[in-house]
Amino acid sequence: MIKIIPGGVTAPIGFEAAGIEAGIKYENRKDMAILYSQKPCVAAGTFTSNVVKAAPVKWDQKLLEESPFVQAVIVNTGIANAATGKDGFACCAETAKEAAKLLSLPESAVLIGSTGVIGPLLPMDRIKAGVAKLVTAKEHSEKAGSDAAAAIMTTDTHPKEFAVSLEIGGKTVTIGAMSKGSGMIHPNMCTMLSFVATDAVISKETLAAIVREDVQDTYNMISVDGDTSTNDTFVVLANSMAENPEILPGTPECAAFAQALHVVNEHQAKALAGDGEGATALVECVVENADTKENARLLARAVISSSLTKAAIFGHDANWGRILCALGYSGAPFDPEKVELYFEGAGKKLLLYKDGLGADYSEEEASALLSQKEVRIIADMKAGAQSAAAWGCDLTYDYVKINGDYRS
Repeated sequence: MIKIIPGGVTAPIGFEAAGIEAGIKYENRKDMAILYSQKPCVAAGTFTSNVVKAAPVKWDQKLLEESPFVQAVIVNTGIANAATGKDGFACCAETAKEAAKLLSLPESAVLIGSTGVIGPLLPMDRIKAGVAKLVTAKEHSEKAGSDAAAAIMTTDTHPKEFAVSLEIGGKTVTIGAMSKGSGMIHPNMCTMLSFVATDAVISKETLAAIVREDVQDTYNMISVDGDTSTNDTFVVLANSMAENPEILPGTPECAAFAQALHVVNEHQAKALAGDGEGATALVECVVENADTKENARLLARAVISSSLTKAAIFGHDANWGRILCALGYSGAPFDPEKVELYFEGAGKKLLLYKDGLGADYSEEEASALLSQKEVRIIADMKAGAQSAAAWGCDLTYDYVKINGDYRS
């Protein structure tokens, strides 16, 4: 049984964290974080699909492929360290070297995360001073985890952390997460950093397989604005300190752990989507009865990524034609005459479209549904038995205001 518990990345045994002010770009706010394990971790992750990859993404990809273990993550906000060439990669190496020295680790055990403005180089004097403060401040406490979650934010309006526990082989296994992301979010990873810690005993290969599969139905199913970032990073670290029997592929224990990780990732993905820049509502699109799983994903992502649909939801306008249009250009084949479209929210479900025609519904009732903080669009394709869900938010005036002067 999966239990939701208090905390985030410090909920599992042996994980410490901290968030501090380093003055990287912002004033009077936390902008550097550390996640540290008392014991070495196996790790797995996925990264941005953007051809333009930030230096920390390249650093982390190399470490996850070549390093036998990792034990720490250093994250900064304000400056993305993207489009910075060899100098940017050198910044990662210098940061890792400083952390490794202070933590008595090899440099190959230190992952790096950055988020913020593309182009500028990191102020390494402040970064190195920040690393020293983080190493001194880190601790195994709920507050420390929350401080770290707050320190990785950019335009986010609130920290995003979550934790669950389950029993495996008579031992309690815990999974905790911290994530950031608010804009430049689009399927195939988004402008997000998400770090998940677990004390489970699991091999790197098994963990990697679970991560690769689950990301398809969580972080790859969210969109805020159609922009795929240069810095997207999702990493899971497992330090084996729960001392459960090793989680082996194809076992009930593996399925239980994968489901628990899915609960964490879906919660975080929805939190990212709902906190889109300027957003007033979390929007979910559920595609039901599609012919294939991949087509269900294509259809749901198309709707959630449609700027016209997002704008209509902001205006509380039940313009179902925009939803139907988005389904139509998704690339998934279907018969429009068979599709049914619904809005759902506040305990009500409203039919909008059926048999190729608009349904007889109340515009006032539809507008009331679209005024909720959480709005669900349901598309019943009447073509099979596969389903998928995607998450996003409405598109508001404030999104333009935030991004019109982002660098200043």
